[in-house]
Amino acid sequence: KQLEQIREAVIGFALANRYLPCPAVSATNGSEDRDTSTGQCTDVGGNPKRDGFVPWVTLGVTPNDAWNNFIRYSVDPDFARSDPNFFFTLGSAGDIRVRTRDQAGTLVDLTNVEIPAVILSHGENGFGGTSSAGVARAVPGGWSGDESDNASNATLFYFRTRTEVTTVTGGEFDDVVTWISLNQLFARMVSAGRLP
Repeated sequence: KQLEQIREAVIGFALANRYLPCPAVSATNGSEDRDTSTGQCTDVGGNPKRDGFVPWVTLGVTPNDAWNNFIRYSVDPDFARSDPNFFFTLGSAGDIRVRTRDQAGTLVDLTNVEIPAVILSHGENGFGGTSSAGVARAVPGGWSGDESDNASNATLFYFRTRTEVTTVTGGEFDDVVTWISLNQLFARMVSAGRLP
């Protein structure tokens, strides 16, 4: 429910501004990390920042999940550009994908088109998360699988049924993932007269 509220706040931000917010500056600064001189998310290693914590101050939402870890946010930088010359359009496509696994453990795409943003809680085990004190949560030795990929990737995420079984394909999993689809975003923007 909390992630759905954040998703609605992100869409509300887009309705008000015509672009999506950037991730937060840091674990101690919940404002979006935007370079106002370029209209893009702040440069990180030669590219606009696309992944971090939900910008809770900018959105007016709670930054932590039920297990007291920061909620993570990833955004396609092309959807977060605040320069009116580069606002996203109905022809824009995101670059984030969400997958799941079928009963045999085979990967299945949940999004047949790329999406502009993902919101993620690292779940009760907190693996890959950051505590509200800004401390990275410890992970088991040899940790791998879909939760590990969720913690280390900014463009590919996994959404699965919760399991504590470590031997299944993709490993133990309790991450909670929600996303903004292009169709959801476009429908809301067109309905509000913000697109085309």
